[in-house]
Amino acid sequence: MTDYSQLLGPEIIAFIARTEACYPNDAVDRSIEEQRDVYNAMCKVFHAGRPEGVTASDDALQAEGRDIPIRRYSPPGTQGKALVVYYHGGGFIIGGLESHDDVCAEICTLTGFPVVAVDYRLAPEHIHPAQSDDAVAAFRLLAEEHDGPVIVCGDSAGGTLSAAACHALRNEARAPAGQVLIYPALGGDETKGSYVTHANAPGLTTADMKAYNDLRSGGRKITGDPAFKPLMDTDFSGLPPTVMVSADCDPLNDDCRNYRDALLAAGCKAHWVEGKGLIHGFLRARHTAEPAKAAFGEITNAIAALGQGAWPY
Repeated sequence: MTDYSQLLGPEIIAFIARTEACYPNDAVDRSIEEQRDVYNAMCKVFHAGRPEGVTASDDALQAEGRDIPIRRYSPPGTQGKALVVYYHGGGFIIGGLESHDDVCAEICTLTGFPVVAVDYRLAPEHIHPAQSDDAVAAFRLLAEEHDGPVIVCGDSAGGTLSAAACHALRNEARAPAGQVLIYPALGGDETKGSYVTHANAPGLTTADMKAYNDLRSGGRKITGDPAFKPLMDTDFSGLPPTVMVSADCDPLNDDCRNYRDALLAAGCKAHWVEGKGLIHGFLRARHTAEPAKAAFGEITNAIAALGQGAWPY
């Protein structure tokens, strides 16, 4: 059994204790409503506030007869030319505009780019492909109204949706100019590698992932669909410059390496930052743990570079 007391530093161990005080390990076994209540309460505890000067306003996109709620963040002063579209994490069943409000506001001020958070439909009320359909539809509408490059970004389930959108949109005139994926779930083999080594990691377990996938799929077995798991694709050509930041003590860690390798083999630009001594969900530790702060710096630097058309890797 993996000894996380040896792999993780005291700041991350303290972060785990604080997280578990808000969101116990058995939360995934509770009803969907209870999970959402517990998660929303935890996000309020960890909310770091918005940086001074960032403004935010709620709106909705009209897509194929449905509303997709969004929140628009504007940085203080002159805005950069790029737009960041952010898809939140939460296993496709929890999270929304409030859960990642401070993260989006900080990305906005640190990059100087406006950010739009997308509140896609959640499972199990809406099963696949509802989430990826919303991600793609939101991107198209936002890209249509923005005169400049558009970068997609997301954490965990939001990383899945960012990549899914890139696969779906790569041949369109207004495709993503880049993607930044934060500990994404990309659909690796759950019988090997980090899915086994870190099957019972703090923050996320392999069993949790299977439960989330079952809820998102409605219990169906889905194969060959990159909108569900991007690593299911057979063609990785034409995808935009991609930066991934993972946590090494996370079942999903190998997904980033495998996705990077697939992109590089297809002639795309891809860079993977393996966050040492980090666990899934480390974004909430970015103000209290140095390794998480450094990883968040990698994330915002990547967004800033891609938004400027640069590739410093």
